[in-house]
Amino acid sequence: MTVRHFLTLQDLTPAELNAIMHRGIELKAMQQAGKIFEPLKNQTLAMIFEKSSTRTRISFETGMTQLGGHALFLSSRDTQLGRGEPIEDSARVISSMVDGIMIRTFGHDIVTIFAQHSSVPIINALTDDFHPCQLLADMQTYQEHRGSIQGKTVTWVGDGNNMCHSYINAAAQYDFKLRIACPEGYDPNMDLVNQHQDRVEIVRNTLEAAESSDLIVTDVWASMGQEEEQKLREKAFANYQVNQQVMQQANNDALFMHCLPAHRGEEVTADVIDAKDSVVWDEAENRLHAQKALLEFLMAQK
Repeated sequence: MTVRHFLTLQDLTPAELNAIMHRGIELKAMQQAGKIFEPLKNQTLAMIFEKSSTRTRISFETGMTQLGGHALFLSSRDTQLGRGEPIEDSARVISSMVDGIMIRTFGHDIVTIFAQHSSVPIINALTDDFHPCQLLADMQTYQEHRGSIQGKTVTWVGDGNNMCHSYINAAAQYDFKLRIACPEGYDPNMDLVNQHQDRVEIVRNTLEAAESSDLIVTDVWASMGQEEEQKLREKAFANYQVNQQVMQQANNDALFMHCLPAHRGEEVTADVIDAKDSVVWDEAENRLHAQKALLEFLMAQK
């Protein structure tokens, strides 16, 4: 049986992504109804964390429990990974003992090498380049609140970071238009932008980018590992805050999303994140349900 990995949204077809989204909604309803569903009974997911986490660890660990399996937390501080064991060797050894591996790390090449040498599915739970699991949750959340995102306009405000890159992939896979409002010098990977230039554009003016948008999304100005750049970034992103003025440029029924944690008063104002069109709490919870659908897709015996 061919092993499938989930390193970016491009590893699955649009049809598979849509199936996972709708399955996430089904699994959410089943959980809320108190139904026991354990397709991963006696299976183990190794969770490798080289970056700290709240939502990712809780959602994957809880998800594996609810699906009847077990999640094993591994930090680089407590394993040979942090002592220089080659990634190839770690991949071979760990995958020989578990049924799936989730990795939250820095360089995207780490998950790529792991996948090349693993005998079980590898899930990218965040790298410096991509955060595809968050997009599964975001797309499910939009579907639940507004229906299909196909043909809609999404505006990304802020850094051209891993979330931005995953939104570019999502624009292609879920078929929507994406405007990226970011300051010069903080652009996303231009190869990725050019690859999807039929549906992705960079707009320097935030208000212009938000006009007639159906979804406004942002993230912190300084991601993990960039804290020393905080003051510099505060100056660069001063005109890239999501506030009421920005939301008013969007459509009346536009939603607001943020992958969290949020810095209120920086990338988003408190009145936006706490408004009725903000779905950040549903978005956060949906990490659990969307990832359960992904785990079932990759790991359940078919």
